[in-house]
Amino acid sequence: MNLPAALNLVEPLDRQTLGERAYAKLADLLISGRLAPGEKLSLRAAADVLGVSIMPVREAVSRLVADKALEVTPNRAVRVPLLSAAQFRDLTKVRIAIEGHAAEQAAANRDNNDLLSIAGAEEAMRAESESATPDLPRAVELNKTFHFAVYDAAHSPILVEIIRALWLKAGPVINLDLRANPERLAKGHAIKCHADVRRAIAAGHGAMAREGIAADISDAAEFILSRGGLAG
Repeated sequence: MNLPAALNLVEPLDRQTLGERAYAKLADLLISGRLAPGEKLSLRAAADVLGVSIMPVREAVSRLVADKALEVTPNRAVRVPLLSAAQFRDLTKVRIAIEGHAAEQAAANRDNNDLLSIAGAEEAMRAESESATPDLPRAVELNKTFHFAVYDAAHSPILVEIIRALWLKAGPVINLDLRANPERLAKGHAIKCHADVRRAIAAGHGAMAREGIAADISDAAEFILSRGGLAG
């Protein structure tokens, strides 16, 4: 079939609907720890920021409520759920099992581009932690960037999809660690764990990579539980 030459300049249409785009943006806010437990979300404000009508945002929020990443209160407000200590412990156990497996797979399947991404993410968070005035929300987001650089290196889209679903719930709680407690960032335990994971993956040591991710997750969880910032 002969096409007019001008059509060769036309880019394919984006198949994502506005609702899907809104979902992706709001999900990333949760996963990146930009929203804290108990924080309310205004649909109108979100629509204004995203530059869309309220309907795509309502569609996105409905999906996130179904994912249990957001909840609707009795007075119809939308907010980030408050996890109980028991729920958080359960989430932590599942994260250690699944994310540890992903790190182990990353050590076996990573390529040079993966190693560069992991090293770059580690260095960015290290630099932020060593800053005299660290940007704490950025540090939380850089933590997420490092973890997903590791998980992407497993080259298992289904595994990463499962982890993203876990981080819809875990991301906001990380606010109770790095973002709310700058001394934790300064002490550098997460930085040490990240360095251990990077070295293990580069060397192809799957068990060590798994242990490093488990140590990072469990240490943060123990700190959050010790501060008593969870519901019930």
